[in-house]
Amino acid sequence: MARVHIGIDPTFAHLGPLALTWHGLFSALAIVVAVAIVRHELLRRGQLPPHFDEIAFWTIVGGIAGARLFFLFDHPVHYLRHPFSAFAVQEGGLAIYGAIIGGFCSLALVSWRYGLAFAPLTDAVAPGLLLGQAIGRIGCAINGDAWGAPTSAPFAFIYTNPHALLPDRLLGVPTHPYPIYDMALTLAIFGLLWALRGRSLPAGGLFAIYAATYAIGRFAISYFREERVWFWGLQEAQVISIAVLIVALLALAKMLRSAAPDASRPEPAITAS
Repeated sequence: MARVHIGIDPTFAHLGPLALTWHGLFSALAIVVAVAIVRHELLRRGQLPPHFDEIAFWTIVGGIAGARLFFLFDHPVHYLRHPFSAFAVQEGGLAIYGAIIGGFCSLALVSWRYGLAFAPLTDAVAPGLLLGQAIGRIGCAINGDAWGAPTSAPFAFIYTNPHALLPDRLLGVPTHPYPIYDMALTLAIFGLLWALRGRSLPAGGLFAIYAATYAIGRFAISYFREERVWFWGLQEAQVISIAVLIVALLALAKMLRSAAPDASRPEPAITAS
């Protein structure tokens, strides 16, 4: 494999004071595709709730807010020096785990608000979320906000545009193509979940499998990133991955124990109480 030189400007156009960025474009596309898949899955299950648009909207809002907060928390020095850039989400800097956790919490609140069964909703969300993650990483690959560590490997990204979002010291330096690693991981898990979605699993089981498998994979590929170390040599994403894996495995074990032995039992309906 050849080394890939990326000299694309993260901003492709301006509309007055508004900068249109590749990251924003692919993030928007990721949201549209994810929502379409979630809707498809709920229709397939016969579980499309009457307030789907409101549920999708607030889940997206929670996901974006969580994604930005997690990224700011992991890069405090830069945003303390440039506080107004904290709101420039279109430029990049959205942490995947923040999006997952923020969206998860928002979905829980909205489903409670409308009296809907939460676990079946998460199962429908999981495949769409994974494909959305993969699409969003295309924007990360262009703007350099999810940079990998320097490498001498034959396959690497070399950012040359001065507006790329990785540190200046890494401009022109071969780095691990981390966005590609994450895309490969999420697409592999998407394939797994797409195959499992017709199987008899307890409500919430598909999302738990997604959370556990992504946590394992994310922990591993984070060694190819260059991020702030929290403790024990672990980065933020690795610490969160451990916590998510533990919670997901405990939840899955509880679901399997409480599941009825009759595998033909229909899935719980997502209906208002």
